[in-house]
Amino acid sequence: MEGTIMTPKDRLVVALDLPTGAEALAMADRVAPFAGMLKVGLELFCAEGPSFVQELQKRAPVFLDLKFHDIPTTARKALEAVLPLDPALVNIHAQGGPAMIEAASQAVRRHREQGGRTELLAVTVLTSLGREEWARLGHAGDPSEKALDLAELAEEHGCDGVVCSAWEARRIGEVCGAHFRRLCPGIRPKGSAAQDQARVMDPATAVKEGATWIVVGRPITGAPDPEKAAEAILRELEQA
Repeated sequence: MEGTIMTPKDRLVVALDLPTGAEALAMADRVAPFAGMLKVGLELFCAEGPSFVQELQKRAPVFLDLKFHDIPTTARKALEAVLPLDPALVNIHAQGGPAMIEAASQAVRRHREQGGRTELLAVTVLTSLGREEWARLGHAGDPSEKALDLAELAEEHGCDGVVCSAWEARRIGEVCGAHFRRLCPGIRPKGSAAQDQARVMDPATAVKEGATWIVVGRPITGAPDPEKAAEAILRELEQA
């Protein structure tokens, strides 16, 4: 991706956070023409399994958002179990630490050496965590500072990029390099409710701030006309 020009469609990842595979596939048929990638989260993957991902990838590349976080061997073996699906992106929690990140990175590198395309992202700080929630977890300061530290750790140990708030994307790019991917959830079109997200940003501003990809779920999938909602976001991205 380094050195390539991304279109608004390339940047848009639509989160299929729906309860069943049938609903998700029906939504995918509607929004895939507007999306560069479709996101499958933990709920949907547990409900429908690998065969669902294979079917979905007939429509668009998939970001497999499973956020692996375990001891190094377990995280590596879990990744090795899903890598044959060859998702475009897969992720782990950076807070799993250096050894876990390195084990996951090695698994993904081996997969690419064998012809796979998967890139590995590390989750920094969840976008649902604001200052108050962060403090209740026993952390001092701003979650953005921790996100930057975890991004540096992920880059040092072989990840291709991070999942981060758009509020941290620019600084992470400055510290880790422009090549380092930044996938940003918590994206809300202007006028949309934040819902359960604490650190949100609109699509065009997020890209201006350094987001490689933006993740949008309910503002599209919960809209009366998902196609129209997705198309409106692409128009917003054209302003970035």
